[in-house]
Amino acid sequence: MKKALHPQDITELFLEYINSGNIDNLVSLYEDDAVLVIENDTIAQGKEEIKKFYATLVSNNPKFEKGIQRRPLINKDIALTSSRLINGVVTAEVARKQPDGTWKWFIDQPVIAKE
Repeated sequence: MKKALHPQDITELFLEYINSGNIDNLVSLYEDDAVLVIENDTIAQGKEEIKKFYATLVSNNPKFEKGIQRRPLINKDIALTSSRLINGVVTAEVARKQPDGTWKWFIDQPVIAKE
């Protein structure tokens, strides 16, 4: 399993794992107590709820394309990442540097705005 050595690597790995249907590796990109905003502002908290959400999503075989990723804003061990997807959706994620030097998301807002 690949690990994110830089905050922006998480998005690259996310796309690889979700498009291949590898839910376990996908969920490994999140901290244990991470939060993910899903439909209707419902929040999935923790890896089990996040895994359940992605398992349902992946069952429909969606294909995600890379959008335009902004350079991460990093302050010590916290980073804000964001992308503008092909469909106009803007994402926002907050990552934290782990003790082993890798990065994981602990807040994920997949739709912060839509043009």
